[in-house]
Amino acid sequence: MADRVTVIGWDGSPLTAVATAALSAATLVAGAAHHLALPEVPAAAERIRLGSIDLAARRIAGHRGTAVVLADGDPGFFGVVRNLRAPEHGLEVEVVPAVSAVATAFARAGMPWEDAQIVVAHPRTLRRAVNVCRAHHKVAVLTSPGAGPAELALLLDGVHRTFVICEELGTAREQVTVLTSDKAADHVWRDPNVVIVIGSGPEQQTTGAWVSGRHPHGVRGWALPSDAYPDSATGSEGESPGLRAAQLARLGPRTGDLVWDIGSGSGALSVEAARFGAAVLAVDSDPDACARTATAARAFGVQLQVVQGRAPHVLERLPEPDVVRIGGGGVPVVTAVADRRPERIVTHASTRDEAEALGAALAGNGYTVECALLQSVELDTSAWAERERSVVFLLSAVRSDLAP
Repeated sequence: MADRVTVIGWDGSPLTAVATAALSAATLVAGAAHHLALPEVPAAAERIRLGSIDLAARRIAGHRGTAVVLADGDPGFFGVVRNLRAPEHGLEVEVVPAVSAVATAFARAGMPWEDAQIVVAHPRTLRRAVNVCRAHHKVAVLTSPGAGPAELALLLDGVHRTFVICEELGTAREQVTVLTSDKAADHVWRDPNVVIVIGSGPEQQTTGAWVSGRHPHGVRGWALPSDAYPDSATGSEGESPGLRAAQLARLGPRTGDLVWDIGSGSGALSVEAARFGAAVLAVDSDPDACARTATAARAFGVQLQVVQGRAPHVLERLPEPDVVRIGGGGVPVVTAVADRRPERIVTHASTRDEAEALGAALAGNGYTVECALLQSVELDTSAWAERERSVVFLLSAVRSDLAP
């Protein structure tokens, strides 16, 4: 095993005395081509181009001498430190950090960033990174080949965002470009780059902020009463707070997910799914319902996309969902949704016959189905008299390959 392993971050500025001393003593240096070309790298040191981190870690573990790994930015932030410290390699490392690419990007943009979400986009994670950009006002995306600004823009089709694209930070070729997301796909961008994605609406006010990322604000709790939502429609079984709570619990929306809320109605479930950090497409054929959903989103300060159209036909042009709530439309809509293979689907029925038909459609399309009869009674506590009663069948379905 190497006698000593030092990981040095490089942000384009001159290396510190500590970093220079570690490099001068190195008998093995690993890094990208531009790292290995630095004049401080000893001419006699063995050099390894960093492609596969695991392969490099095995070479370092078998090396007798002093090893240095060079990496861009802060190597402890979405960097090589985690891989090198993995149990299978058994490497203990010393870290000489540098300014992270994210911090540099926001500095170049002149923007605060304690309220930003930060994601890494690889081809395999690109869709989830895009969902975070849909759901949050300010996101920094650490890109990779095949998952860069153009690919982000293409998957954000129909969602207006401003891109601040920072190419080759810390080098002589550094360039910062600001443009709208619909223009980003028309350019060829140089790697590596960081994309700051800014949503519509005012920036979050973070005076007195105490936690980074998404800041807790607004109304506490979820499954709020219907009158918490502007212009909410009352009296509909699909709008019951109790049913909404059960649906959200079974869907489990989270950051990186895309939720379809088909038949959004008042927008209550759409807004609450967005408050959990998920991206949401609120679908309704009624223009008044679409307007109510947009109003509710503004009132609660969440980002979501409203789509007016009738299911199942409108669903054909929507991006792939992770979880879906179906507020109506019967078997044809359930079947169309199941064909898109989301992880989870919830819907409801007012009669047992309807519930059986919906359950059979879900089971026949590869889902494991559960059904519960939910009854809630709202009481007037001034007289302890019954004010309103709701009875509904709740169906929840998990894709069979994911079911326990």
